[in-house]
Amino acid sequence: MPRAVHHAADIEATLLREFLAADGGCISGAALAKVVGVSRVAVWGHLHRLEAEGFGFTAEHSRGYRLTARPAGLSPALVRAHLPLDAPATLFHSSVDSTNEEAERQLAAGRQVPFVVFASAQTRGRGRFGRVWHSPALGNLYLSFAFRPDLPPERMHLFTLWMGLNLCDLLTAHAGHGPGLKWPNDLHYGERKVGGMLTEARIDADHTRDLVFGLGLNVNTPDSAWPPEIASRATTLAREVGRPLDLNRLAAEIVTRGLSAYDRFLAHPPLDELAALWRHHDILAGRRVTVVQGKDTHSGIARGIDAEGALLLDTGAGRPLHFRAGEVTLRKE
Repeated sequence: MPRAVHHAADIEATLLREFLAADGGCISGAALAKVVGVSRVAVWGHLHRLEAEGFGFTAEHSRGYRLTARPAGLSPALVRAHLPLDAPATLFHSSVDSTNEEAERQLAAGRQVPFVVFASAQTRGRGRFGRVWHSPALGNLYLSFAFRPDLPPERMHLFTLWMGLNLCDLLTAHAGHGPGLKWPNDLHYGERKVGGMLTEARIDADHTRDLVFGLGLNVNTPDSAWPPEIASRATTLAREVGRPLDLNRLAAEIVTRGLSAYDRFLAHPPLDELAALWRHHDILAGRRVTVVQGKDTHSGIARGIDAEGALLLDTGAGRPLHFRAGEVTLRKE
């Protein structure tokens, strides 16, 4: 017998999960009421609420309801409907200063991990070195995973690369034409940036206490929406694959893949798999780059990464240089 669903958000996600499974077919009001454990009148009320969020339903005599339209923007109920039933908590905001900052506040308040924070827009989205991440409410994804790994800090040096490579792999499968990873934390199509990652941690002497992994991904933003100063350097998944993407299904797939990648990272160092993914998604390999580290600038040919995730740079002066951190730019061929 189906378990009664009590919270409105859970009821609506469950109803949408049934409509997704029906794949355009009709579902009777009685069947929907039985699944969520409420009356048929209450089901109608929840469908009406969903219509106010951009969903469309048609009622067909003696057959039931059919899902006919979905919102293009981020929908908490639809993301949850695409997720497995045992998925961890997903928190949604129409706007927030930064999903990383909100995740950090939730961790400090003692929220159970793992959880994921989403926002339709950020007012203070940021990347490495405190740089601003342009975060309009125009069909992009801004999210942060929160964890409490019981790992020594030295185990974490490959984490951002590992998560980024998993994202490249997922986006390739989802869209048919995925981005590459520009060391250490940017997702690129050629020289145009489609996404950025930011990992932040609270570290004690011998273990990593809290870990937040943030992602900003340009999905469906129109070209005309970019500020002039970044228009020539930014791109979107929609532009690269030639069609808009299903934002909510993609969001759920990122959550599922991100949690799976974290679990595999936690279980053992995924060195062989990481090396294989790096060979496939490294956009710097064999290209002339400049690495800025503090006041020092180095130029040469990128030769991949070492076992610690450091960038290898062949300057032509003997053994390659190893960079654990730095700012990399592609040089004109």
